[in-house]
Amino acid sequence: MSDYEEPRTERLKGRRIIITGAASGIGKSTAQLFAREGAAVGLLDRDKEKLHEAAEEIGGAAFPVDITDDEAVARAVSEAAAALSGIDGVVNAAGIMFRGHAADVPAQDWRRVIDINLTGTYNVVRSCIPWLLQEASPTVVTIASAAGLLPNSPGYTAYAASKGGVIALTKALAAELAPTVRVNTVCPGMVDTAMADGHRGNVGNYALNRLADPIEIARAILFLSTPESSYITGSALATDGGRSFH
Repeated sequence: MSDYEEPRTERLKGRRIIITGAASGIGKSTAQLFAREGAAVGLLDRDKEKLHEAAEEIGGAAFPVDITDDEAVARAVSEAAAALSGIDGVVNAAGIMFRGHAADVPAQDWRRVIDINLTGTYNVVRSCIPWLLQEASPTVVTIASAAGLLPNSPGYTAYAASKGGVIALTKALAAELAPTVRVNTVCPGMVDTAMADGHRGNVGNYALNRLADPIEIARAILFLSTPESSYITGSALATDGGRSFH
């Protein structure tokens, strides 16, 4: 996929979009793509140093924050809205991978996975809603997982539960915020990022027989953030190389 040159079509010209998990992985690739497409982007992540590097690279604004801290999230979103003169798009890419059999996973580890992957997503969207409702065509894209669609990998119970929760949260928000805000989720399989280190499974589980490049997930997020998907809300888009049916 590295030989593919991303076109500059300015599909997001004039949009002001918050992206979490933007210091690395899917979040960073999405921020880069959205900036090329003309969006003003506010980058959120708890890794302050890498976040500022990512923001400087694309001319975005950095707002370091731990998404599990609801009060800190509210402040960061307010600062981002002020810097961008509003918010009409949100991408929730912050999350962690976690492995451990249910009988061996302490309650505090379970809570950590749920707090980051599910509650963190809720905190961000909740804080953005007042700004989103002021706009004409706002969008929210969450990042779930193929494991939330088909939780059949032993040792990933907490992770699958957190991502299944993101799918349900997305659908509930889509119903609650319609018709003003469109809310959808992208469900990747294993992506070739640092988060996958130590968790890379057999690619034979994937019909396409490979891991995803982060930009391939970013393109799906882009589609759901543009008028091209104007009649789509409450969807869970499997972007998993065929894992969830293979």
